[in-house]
Amino acid sequence: MTSTETTAENAALAERVGHYYVRDQTYIVGREKVREYARAVQDYHPAHWDEDAAAALGYSGLVAPLTFTSIPAMAANQKLMQEVVVGYETYVQTEQVFEQYRPIIVGDELTTDVELSAVRRIAGKDMITITNTFVDQNGETVHRMHTTVVGVGADEVDPAITDAVNKVMMHDVQILSAEESAADYVKTVRQGEAPADSADVATRTVGARAFADLAKGDVIGEHHTHISRGDLVNYAGVSGDANPIHWDEDIAKLAGLPDVIAHGMLTMGLGVGVISEWSGDPGAVSRFAVRLSAPAIVPADGRGDIVYGGKIKSLHPETTSGVVILTAKCSDKKIFGMATLELRFS
Repeated sequence: MTSTETTAENAALAERVGHYYVRDQTYIVGREKVREYARAVQDYHPAHWDEDAAAALGYSGLVAPLTFTSIPAMAANQKLMQEVVVGYETYVQTEQVFEQYRPIIVGDELTTDVELSAVRRIAGKDMITITNTFVDQNGETVHRMHTTVVGVGADEVDPAITDAVNKVMMHDVQILSAEESAADYVKTVRQGEAPADSADVATRTVGARAFADLAKGDVIGEHHTHISRGDLVNYAGVSGDANPIHWDEDIAKLAGLPDVIAHGMLTMGLGVGVISEWSGDPGAVSRFAVRLSAPAIVPADGRGDIVYGGKIKSLHPETTSGVVILTAKCSDKKIFGMATLELRFS
């Protein structure tokens, strides 16, 4: 089945599209959390680590890596995944879009807006999209991200996964069945307009490499990144992503996977670090869109290398900006079906 139309199988969830709330607690960006996350995604750009280096690029404090917003999103989305998007044994990420209106800086206080923005049925799978909007202490929209996952139902995996997952999940994560959720579910919808996008990001000065030095087709050299099971466990703890398919081999196989897989967000974060190093300024990216084509397998024997590369797809003189294609391979298999970044240059 290839139709994207709603079927009876996912009609109940489709009726919940538009469910919306704002997380009660704001998220205050801390210096050590930025460094901790940068370490987890192996991003050693000085602007994430050294205040003087960040100041040299015009920032008032350490700059958070682009994918850092996955942390407040994970905390904010927990209620949605426990009470609204229910009835699945696990989830596998397939697509991600980050929109950066300005880089997030240490000291920012973020309000997180959560919305179930789409449910599609493709090839017999439920594709679920959650949109998070991050508004700072001044009421400015600074980031927006759209996360699409595939819901994996009990009929698609080994039935033993239900008991196995319940035994290893974090103590504060509660998994409800569709029946349990339906009894108490009340749809909350947005009143009024969604937070507006910020002013044109092109007005912000960046410290990236000079536009005049670039040409369409320029190649970004290969970068080899090693990830181990320990890196996955560390990222799970730093990001709050407790899905055991990323660290428990038995559960990964019960879910139909060949072995433990890296978090999709981790593979993206590693890739963004490569682009930040190449461009010179982590705040130069205004949009990052990824379609995941295959998981990055991380076996226990340590063979978890990912090779990143890329090239300039297009350049736009009127805005001194361009589009970069980012490639990623693990064991000679493409893990990004398509990944593009929109960047501004100096």
